[in-house]
Amino acid sequence: MVYACADGRRHSWNAVCWTRSDMAVGRVAPIDRMLRPVHQWVWGDLDRRVRKLLAFAEVETDGGRDILRAAEVTPDPLLRRLYLAHAIDELHHGDLFRQRGAALLRTRSTRVNGRFNGSPLPGGHGLDDLQIDGEPDHRLLAFLHVAEKAAAGRFAIYRQLVDDDPETRAIFEQILRDEVFHMNYTYTQLARVSPQSYRQQVWRARASRLWKRYLRVAVTVADLVGTLSLTIMYFALVPPFAWLAKRAEQREPPGWKPIAGDRGESGTSQY
Repeated sequence: MVYACADGRRHSWNAVCWTRSDMAVGRVAPIDRMLRPVHQWVWGDLDRRVRKLLAFAEVETDGGRDILRAAEVTPDPLLRRLYLAHAIDELHHGDLFRQRGAALLRTRSTRVNGRFNGSPLPGGHGLDDLQIDGEPDHRLLAFLHVAEKAAAGRFAIYRQLVDDDPETRAIFEQILRDEVFHMNYTYTQLARVSPQSYRQQVWRARASRLWKRYLRVAVTVADLVGTLSLTIMYFALVPPFAWLAKRAEQREPPGWKPIAGDRGESGTSQY
């Protein structure tokens, strides 16, 4: 099977169409460079490493199911084959991450249900935002291209941070090659199905992804601020009210308090 690149060239199934917007293996986004100490802290601990691998397994598997659904609903026969190959890759990645996480888990007892999964920003891979039904192919391809490009940059960092774990590094190297292929085929096919506006579609996908990330971070910050505010209010307001309640209780006479007899209420009435 052959497919055409944006510049009109035709390549075999395993070929990669490199364009100016493509990202070579190892290129890292600026925000990931800034967060490298955080990533290093995350992957330097075995427990957090296991949680990250298992979390990646879930994300990759869910993404594979979504892309498999895209292969079912697309009317384009070429995209159907490419989506199917992409979905198989994602499901295979999920198996690799799950098997490696399980292997590390057997070497050391760890709690995998911790609240912190080691991701300072949401969306380790980015396919958790994927919407299939009702989405045209050009929007889906733009979203996949942006998500795979971000994943390739993130995995390039992770590959460097697990030098002490050759088996995990080999997994990242294998997956990184697949992510670069996914990144390129989605851009090539986007240029094919939407030749007039494919660049605008990529920018829209980036803006949408950035907006969703902002909303997630904003919700997280709001949750932290709310928790901190309620904690401060609890320790600042509850003790004075508790002290006043105790003083009022001391002024109350002990025992039963007599009720005035002129209230005119029946003793057998419910009210």
